[in-house]
Amino acid sequence: MGFGFRVGVPGLSVRVSTRGVRTSVGPRMARVSVGGGRTTLSSGMGPLYASTALGGGRRRTNTSRTTRSGSRTRTTGPSGAQLERVRRQAERAQQEAERDAAIAHLRELRQQMTSVHLQSFSPVHPPVVPGPPQLGLPWALAEAKAFHLAGLGVFARAERAEAKLRAEHDAPGYLAAEQARLYGVHGELNAEAQQWWQALVANDEATVCETVNYAFSDNPAAGCAVGVDGSVMSVVMRQHDIDSLPDQTPGVTSSGRPTLKTLTKRDRVLWWLTAMGSNVVATLKEGFAVAPGVTAIDLAVITRMPDTQRLGFAAYGRWTRQAIESVPWRQPEDALRFLDIGQDVACAVGTTASGSLASTIKPLDTSRLPGLQSLLDHAQDDAASVDATLAGLDGDLLANDPSTHDAPAPDHYRIHTFAEWRTQTPSAAQPPAMGQPVLAAPTVLTPGQNLTLPDEAWEGLTVAFSFAGADADLTLFLTDAQSRVSSDEDFVFYNQPSAAQGAARLLGKQNDGTHSVERAAIHLAALPEHVQRMTIAINMDVDTGLTCGSLTHAELSMGCATTSWTFQPPADPAIRAMVVAELYRHRSAEHRSVWKLRAVGQGWADGLDGLARAHGVDVG
Repeated sequence: MGFGFRVGVPGLSVRVSTRGVRTSVGPRMARVSVGGGRTTLSSGMGPLYASTALGGGRRRTNTSRTTRSGSRTRTTGPSGAQLERVRRQAERAQQEAERDAAIAHLRELRQQMTSVHLQSFSPVHPPVVPGPPQLGLPWALAEAKAFHLAGLGVFARAERAEAKLRAEHDAPGYLAAEQARLYGVHGELNAEAQQWWQALVANDEATVCETVNYAFSDNPAAGCAVGVDGSVMSVVMRQHDIDSLPDQTPGVTSSGRPTLKTLTKRDRVLWWLTAMGSNVVATLKEGFAVAPGVTAIDLAVITRMPDTQRLGFAAYGRWTRQAIESVPWRQPEDALRFLDIGQDVACAVGTTASGSLASTIKPLDTSRLPGLQSLLDHAQDDAASVDATLAGLDGDLLANDPSTHDAPAPDHYRIHTFAEWRTQTPSAAQPPAMGQPVLAAPTVLTPGQNLTLPDEAWEGLTVAFSFAGADADLTLFLTDAQSRVSSDEDFVFYNQPSAAQGAARLLGKQNDGTHSVERAAIHLAALPEHVQRMTIAINMDVDTGLTCGSLTHAELSMGCATTSWTFQPPADPAIRAMVVAELYRHRSAEHRSVWKLRAVGQGWADGLDGLARAHGVDVG
């Protein structure tokens, strides 16, 4: 049997509403209704009838409170005590938040003040003057045409044709004059840079003090170099006053909860002493990094004494480069080691008989040190203007801050317009003065060709490898006479872009139109004696799987102030790394030491790994 639906009750009626479905059984005079609502008994006459429930009606709920008499009461709000309790809780939460913020701030402040010495300072390198912009005949012709065609109408065909002829005639002369002038500027800048470097290395007092003070200008403790005696530099440092420290420090209650407690005198002195040591060590580290010829630094620390509110010396001593560089500075507490590794060190904070740190600062007696005493007498406080005197001292120590008098750097390579060249043509046509650098066309090298570099190349040699078609990296190997490096530090590549204290370094890769150019700078005169050769090589990007045959328009350009050379290596599809050129020391017929350049253009199929192994680098 399938699904069936049957209504078999006589007198059954069905009523459907939103409250459910109801069924009624019985005559209209007395009808029982059963359904989704409640069971009722109906009786009545005509279309109207009354209905009485038989029981089991719904229970109604009432959320309002009633009194015993049955009357409904009004809902009540929180009491005054409850509101006061909530207010106190909010105040306590606000106080705890402010306390936690103050604790975090104090911890960060102390960490910053006592961790200055953990910074690293890169040593200064010989300056490399960038070469002048490369100009071409199309550029010169465009400049000349713009000048000669100015003011001529579009329909002045004869005049425009004549102007173009004049432009074609003038462009080569304009180009040659600008190139010669720019290379002359480059030679002057290079000579100035080398002169500055030699003065710095030779510990010329004015050069060293100016360079060091420029580096000190952004230090948290103001200071400056005031003199150089042989290889010893004198530095004065201004330490923050101990009264500038906060009055509170983070602590914990007996129950282990964080709190703020009053900073005791001994804790205040320890904080201040550690901060002073951190600034002293950082000043020494940066001074040695910036002044390569300095072997020791005499440093004196001046501050305002808390008892007298007068200026006095808080510490002085001599620290050698070896002592500073031999300590592994890792923790803030290491800053206090400045007291132990120096020579003739004196400090205004002493120790008690039990060996504990003293809670007072006593100015050092400098009466037997004429130089320090003279400096202190010159900066002596005036009771009527203590703040002004201290401000004046701070101003003296910061007098070399370059940010206060920096001027826009001049554009040494500003290209003269064609109109300017026209006004200078008579003088420009004169032969160059004796010794003035003159632009010469680059010498094109062939594989295996070698030549002797001029003396100018010793002071600054630029290298540029330009290419297209695929990506390649420039690498340098500083080797002995057998083309083997003495250590992996003599391998210059993208992860180690400098060697021999900056005498050989990569300058980065740039896009130049459709080509890529990676440059390097070499200071032959600064290379150590064990470096007898320098290999200039390229290697393909290992991730691409491409070979040197994928390179197009590859060219190595090298030059100094007055001469340049170019070499186009072969596009060999069988290799992934190539020695493009070599520089090597040579003894001339006059028994004079010279550097020579040789074009090579040979390589290795296994790429950079094979190239590095062939030069003695441990590739793992």
